[in-house]
Amino acid sequence: MLQNKIYQNFFIEIFKTFFAILFGLTLIALTVRAVSFLDLIVENGYPLSIYFQYSFLNLFGIAPKFIPFSFLLALTVFIIRHIRDSEFVILWTSGVKKIYLVNLFFFTSILILIIYLILSTFITPLTLHKSRLLLSKDQLNSFLPALKTQQFSDTIKGVTFVVEKKLNNEVKNIFLYDQGNNLKNLSSNTKETESTTIIAKNGIIDNKKFFLFNGQIITTKKNNTENEIIKFEQLNINLDNLSTSTIKKPKIQETSTIKMINCFISQNLNNFCNVEAKKEMMSALNRRITLPLYIPVVSLICSLLLINSKKKYLNQISIFIYSFFLLLFTEMAVRYTGINELMRIIFIILPLIMFLSIYIFLIFKFSNESAIK
Repeated sequence: MLQNKIYQNFFIEIFKTFFAILFGLTLIALTVRAVSFLDLIVENGYPLSIYFQYSFLNLFGIAPKFIPFSFLLALTVFIIRHIRDSEFVILWTSGVKKIYLVNLFFFTSILILIIYLILSTFITPLTLHKSRLLLSKDQLNSFLPALKTQQFSDTIKGVTFVVEKKLNNEVKNIFLYDQGNNLKNLSSNTKETESTTIIAKNGIIDNKKFFLFNGQIITTKKNNTENEIIKFEQLNINLDNLSTSTIKKPKIQETSTIKMINCFISQNLNNFCNVEAKKEMMSALNRRITLPLYIPVVSLICSLLLINSKKKYLNQISIFIYSFFLLLFTEMAVRYTGINELMRIIFIILPLIMFLSIYIFLIFKFSNESAIK
């Protein structure tokens, strides 16, 4: 009964440390990412609400990446702290076998593995997909933040803007080049229009409307025919129906796990499910499903700290390095599992081989320690 209480306290302590480390690392990474997300406001003119929603949803895409490393740190800190405080000695002297503690670490790692699988296979793709849908709405507050003086701006897809000066919502010496036929209605013959160039001396931006004054429209015709030039005193351009250059098509990491699995089951090929896409999806599936299987292996490697040995290859630093390089290997190898069949096979069967080997090695070492006593 007392042992169960001790194991329960150990379990809670490991989990508390794990979640504290995971939260800290995720928060740091999210802060760094959130700085780059500011481009949504500064460059693309999205409202502040979209920025915060997008940043929050990306939290679920960042957290799973730190789960294995957070578990490694939590378990290592737990074991080293109790070894230095001689708390484990009390357990050993009371007849508790070390393998029981290893089993506790393994059980904890299984729960961490389940958390990882739930996040990576269901929650993360769903939240990342929702974050992409936020951008697809094109909820631009104003086009003004996207304009920078004497710098090219391609916020609007297919349209390039350059202004010489900007003061509040007024701009001067505007150059606008449309190669995506977004403004082809400015030409008298839209079918023959290849590109449109607008030059104006002054302009005023009012949210999604662009008022240009004293300029000209130069329309380049197809088949190298003569260009069309139209001068104007005032030109009103509505940017409301134009789409931004922000990527809106869902990426592989934003795609449902079930949808990717169905791609491999189905023999039909399409734009989403093709040979090249399957290679990328294989890497993504291995990251979501196979990579978590290395977490129990990490728990067994950390359990090597329980062995009474003065050998360098079993000291605290060496054992932490083993675990760290294993996680580093998984991050590097998973990227090649989609293009290299041998790497894919090794990546899938390696957790089982390592788990059995290390567990047998621990049993052997612990039994030798008992025999010496």
